[in-house]
Amino acid sequence: MTNRERVMATLRIGALLILVASLAAEAQPQVSKPSRVGFLWTASPVAAASYREAFADGLRQLGYVEGRDVTIEHRYAEDRIEALAGLATEILRGGADVVVTQGTPAARAAKQATTTIPIVMVNVGDPVRAGLIASLSRPGGNVTGLTIVASELSVKRLQLLKETIPKISRVAVLWDSAGASLDPDGTLEAAARSLGLRLQPLEVRGPKDFESAFADARRQRAEALLVLPSPILNYQRTRLLELAAKNRIPASYQAREFVDAGGLMSYGPHLADGVRRSAGYVHKILKGARPADLPVEQPVKFELVVNLKTAKALGLTIAPAVLARADEVIQ
Repeated sequence: MTNRERVMATLRIGALLILVASLAAEAQPQVSKPSRVGFLWTASPVAAASYREAFADGLRQLGYVEGRDVTIEHRYAEDRIEALAGLATEILRGGADVVVTQGTPAARAAKQATTTIPIVMVNVGDPVRAGLIASLSRPGGNVTGLTIVASELSVKRLQLLKETIPKISRVAVLWDSAGASLDPDGTLEAAARSLGLRLQPLEVRGPKDFESAFADARRQRAEALLVLPSPILNYQRTRLLELAAKNRIPASYQAREFVDAGGLMSYGPHLADGVRRSAGYVHKILKGARPADLPVEQPVKFELVVNLKTAKALGLTIAPAVLARADEVIQ
């Protein structure tokens, strides 16, 4: 074989090897990078633990494997509203494809940080009033998700208070005027009249008003307290529970966290269920859906929780009919 023939043979072998390597590479499955989800929590890591697991469980039910299909970056404000803006920016700098937020302040901070990255809000009060979306059915913009607003809930809590303490006639209503409306459509007042109750509004705009509000309740001889939903009231629940205990006033709250911490009773949306359902929004968005086209959902699962230890401390006997309907009774 001449030198020229040897060179040509070498070139042919080299070309064949390159072709084989190229075909082998094309035959390999294309491995896509995991989608990045940022979760902005208003709560602390401890308070969010069960909800974090609910979100992970929701993704697992949809076939996602964390680390393979999706990575989740959690950031916690630990009830410091002023920290949310910086944490939202931090999540976005990390390259999040979707941002999930817990609570109204977190959703607002995320929306202020981006108008393009999709945002899935969870357990938000009134997202329309908060300026997060245009409407429940057609959110518009880059925000969608789940609200905990259901117009009949405050009426239901009032009915449960009357059923629990049949002799009451005056009920104080604690409400945060900066974050909610007292009774926009008059349904609460109408329900009170039908139950033979007189409502005594206690307006607050922050923790500095709590002492005077409870003093007003005592002065007006309120026999029970209805606490309306509000982010500030929720984050300040330890102080509210202290004042309720100090003034020996039985109170009904929107979330079981109050009852777990010593409140008398709560009736409201199952918050963990809402967080679990938010995984469905994340799934749809990662598959190409636009937040503007995904209607905001309202609660579908509710829970009644009663604390018998607190009832005993207040000298109350909870009606058997109420206990029979309770999803959980804390002894």
